[in-house]
Amino acid sequence: MSKLPFFYKAKAGKINFNRSSNNNLQVYLFVYLFIIGLFLAAIILRLFQLTIVKGDYYLRLSENNRIREFIIEPKRGRILDRKGFVVAQNTNADININKERLPSKRTYRSSEAIAHLVGYRQIADKNDIKNDNCLNKLRLGDKVGKKGVEKIFDCYLRGYAGKKLIEVDAKGQHLKTLTIIPPKDGQDIQLAFDLELQEKAYNLIKDKRAAAVGIKPQTGEILFFVSSPSFNVQDFEDENIYKISMYLKDKNKPLFNRVTEGAYPPGSIFKLVVGTAALEEKQIEATTIFEDTGIIKAGTTIFGNWYFLEQGKTEGMVDFVKAIRRSNDIFFYKVGEKLGAERIKLWADRFGYGKITGIGFDEAEGTIPSPFWKEENLNETWYLGDTYNLSIGQGYLLATPLQVALATAAFANNGYLCQPKLLKNESAINSSLSEYQKPKCQKLPISQKTLDLVRQGMIEACSPGGTGWPFFDFKVKNTKNKDEIITTACKTGTAESHAESGIPHAWFSVFAPASSHDQSTGSKPEIAVTVLIEEGGQGSDVAGPIAKEILKAYFERNE
Repeated sequence: MSKLPFFYKAKAGKINFNRSSNNNLQVYLFVYLFIIGLFLAAIILRLFQLTIVKGDYYLRLSENNRIREFIIEPKRGRILDRKGFVVAQNTNADININKERLPSKRTYRSSEAIAHLVGYRQIADKNDIKNDNCLNKLRLGDKVGKKGVEKIFDCYLRGYAGKKLIEVDAKGQHLKTLTIIPPKDGQDIQLAFDLELQEKAYNLIKDKRAAAVGIKPQTGEILFFVSSPSFNVQDFEDENIYKISMYLKDKNKPLFNRVTEGAYPPGSIFKLVVGTAALEEKQIEATTIFEDTGIIKAGTTIFGNWYFLEQGKTEGMVDFVKAIRRSNDIFFYKVGEKLGAERIKLWADRFGYGKITGIGFDEAEGTIPSPFWKEENLNETWYLGDTYNLSIGQGYLLATPLQVALATAAFANNGYLCQPKLLKNESAINSSLSEYQKPKCQKLPISQKTLDLVRQGMIEACSPGGTGWPFFDFKVKNTKNKDEIITTACKTGTAESHAESGIPHAWFSVFAPASSHDQSTGSKPEIAVTVLIEEGGQGSDVAGPIAKEILKAYFERNE
């Protein structure tokens, strides 16, 4: 009853019946249909994945291909000087162009004069982004303050970026602008420095390796802050790679901030600290007298007074005020010997030597040597000669110009060591920066008698017979265009540089107007100035005239 097998036409008249042919065809058909079924199942599963499982994802991708987002950079906050002159500001980003980032360009005024104070910005690197502590976080491509005020107040200056959304076709061509979310500008800040003084000071030192800083003694506000050689801040903002590479290669180090990063022996300016220490430690009195013998010995080593070494003369009997007035080395050698290195170190520390000032810039701490320091760092014994060198600000002692300026200002403000302030105290613009507003000044343990005595010596140093000859009869033009004599108090310094040239560093510190009596009842000094010229020569001859021109500009400028 079974079906007959397929049959084929026989070859050569023969007929062959084959049952297996039907079974093979059924297998082939089954495999074929199975493959088609798998293929259809795969298509259905893929379609399900694309439309149901990941439908939203691919819809967003499609929208992203249709809608482009551009970042609108905010206007960074302006930086103003104490009189309101704008020294750094941004232009509005051009929202009419279509780029991934719509930049807001920053421009600087007097870019070389303000370079080391204001600082600059660069593209944020991975560390900047990772360690960003601001509320408005950095993103890839953002610029961040890298140096100076731009770095210190970056969170306030930064602002919030905006967005521009546009619709494009399949070819990426602009169809229409969908929306614009405007950026929020950064906060303006007003600094304490005076742009006019800043430019004047920079022009006086710009051809030298030098630093100059001016302070308002009562508050610690920075009135000017210049380092030379300098650089063009705009080159960093404009990403001028060639110019930046030249700055990095320059042997005179224009990027080096000599005001806070340069550490030098302070020379005879340090005698103010030693003299104060000796009076307060009761090692000498105001009437104590030492004879200037021209030279003094420590073992086999001879230490001379500068006047004897230069002109072969001695100055007879020297009391404290005369020692300051004439910067007499013999007097301070003997005073230092009475004090000892440890007590000198103690008082140097009180005056802010050997530690950072807290201004917020990169700072060198400097060095206050001692017997322990020498043993630990040089594996050598401390000798009397080391104490002599320390007593006149030489040897291993190192300080920054800013440290010297603050220590000198303590004699101008009646014995307070102030933390330097970058912001103008009474500015309404800085109202939200409350943590930076109030002056931070610490009263030093110095009697009024000692302060008056030191100031008297400094006033006489700037008077005929003293070492600060550029300030003898210092006069300025007042508002009525008449000559007005202003009393100044100063201290000169000439410190061995240990450089190949053999030329010493030139120092000069001065404040004005000056009064030898209690500053709480007398006229209060308005400005304290410190000038350093690397390998400049004699402090009074080189740094003194520069300090004089700065003070002249200060008292003759228009408020």
